[in-house]
Amino acid sequence: MLIAVFPNEKKKQSFDLAREICHFFSKHNITVVAEDEKAKKIDAQPLSETDPAKIKFLISMGGDGTLLRIVHHFHYIDAPILGINLGHLGFMADVPIQDIFPSLADLLAGKFRIDERLMLEAVSPEGKILHAVNDVVLHRAVNYSLIELSLHLDGKLMNTFVADGLIVATPNGSTAYSLAAGGPILSPDLDAIVITPICPHTISNRPIVLTGNHQIQIEYLSPYDPIDVRADGIAAFDLPTHGKVNISRSFKKFKIVKLDRIDYFATLRTKLGWSGKLTSEAFP
Repeated sequence: MLIAVFPNEKKKQSFDLAREICHFFSKHNITVVAEDEKAKKIDAQPLSETDPAKIKFLISMGGDGTLLRIVHHFHYIDAPILGINLGHLGFMADVPIQDIFPSLADLLAGKFRIDERLMLEAVSPEGKILHAVNDVVLHRAVNYSLIELSLHLDGKLMNTFVADGLIVATPNGSTAYSLAAGGPILSPDLDAIVITPICPHTISNRPIVLTGNHQIQIEYLSPYDPIDVRADGIAAFDLPTHGKVNISRSFKKFKIVKLDRIDYFATLRTKLGWSGKLTSEAFP
């Protein structure tokens, strides 16, 4: 079996832990590969010398940002990803640092499932295509004023927004930028899309949840500088005045390993600091 490990050089303990992970897998006769410039540091094999089709799992070491970087930069590797959280607020990277090796043992024992989650595709007027795990964000960029954006669903006008921008998010991305902008939390297994305005001028412009089958078209109406269209905060293109971006379900799926030992809603409670309790009096 081949497993690719991706340590984050910005995390102080990442390389030491990655080396320990390599030794753990070596004891189980599993070959570990890593990016060429990092492979020697963690006692792994160079990724460039490996057939990507033979890689069984990807292991991300960092936070959700590290995981997204891996998905975008190594999109040609069609393997599910397991996220080890070396940061703070991680919903996808949900394996805590103190639980690494029991979690890896569960991975080898088959105590997991693979979720295939909805991704988005955004197409520029010139035909450039972006794929997003979390969200496609249209933002005013260098413009000092609010911008005007018209939103069409399946060819019909839904609304025109005057705002800092719009977030089109997947359920997976509903706990990212969309949540910070006031959007709802969606269970990641839903087939849905949430559209969240960023600081809208009209307070009645609220987030809206749609099924995942809609064809979304957003036109930039303001006579200002081009705005920024960005997928997962990584890949991007500029959109000029009267430019239109088309957003829909991607043919790609985001494949993520979910261990039986980790519960999504327990992660939510921990990461969001929910403090509600059930008492014995609540359920006689």
